[in-house]
Amino acid sequence: MEYFISLVLLGFIFFQWKKGKNSRAEEIYKNYLSTEEFKRTLAFGIYQRFCKENEEKSYSSTFIKNDPLEFEHFIADILKHKYGGNIYVTKSSGDFGVDIEHGVGEGKVLGQVKCYKDDVGYEPIALLHSNIVKQNASKGYVVTTSNFTDNARSYAEGLSIDLITGTDLVEMWLNYSNPLSESIIVEPIHNQTTNKIDTPI
Repeated sequence: MEYFISLVLLGFIFFQWKKGKNSRAEEIYKNYLSTEEFKRTLAFGIYQRFCKENEEKSYSSTFIKNDPLEFEHFIADILKHKYGGNIYVTKSSGDFGVDIEHGVGEGKVLGQVKCYKDDVGYEPIALLHSNIVKQNASKGYVVTTSNFTDNARSYAEGLSIDLITGTDLVEMWLNYSNPLSESIIVEPIHNQTTNKIDTPI
């Protein structure tokens, strides 16, 4: 009987130790996913995955390299997962600055995506705003792998346009594609990015 009690006690101690070890590993993982350096690295990786190459290059089979036009579908998939609704990627030419049409509830939301290494200026925001007015859409968003210039941010103030930076995009993607996303929510880092992305589009 003493052996049985000892065995049960040792099993319980081992279980608690293992549970604590897994909790610490998850905490380390969560903290690492929340670092600005990690998110910027992934944003650059997304840019490299979808950027347009001037010349044909060969890459390791480890790397994923997509056609630049697939970037719009990549973004649409993430946004559909985050916000729901119906989403449509427009044709690649003659879209007049609208890459994505997103129906959420009764509203129509227009989006433009930019796979850029440089910060996005105000021009795509102005073009999108023109389309929002013309199509009587409720709001819009511009998504980039990089960031936005100060002029772009100033221009977007007061407009119903969300500016989604590369690090914002990474946060959305990690919460969408991460198998642990049910238990770990990547917290936004409050820096120069807009806080609008957490409101339903």
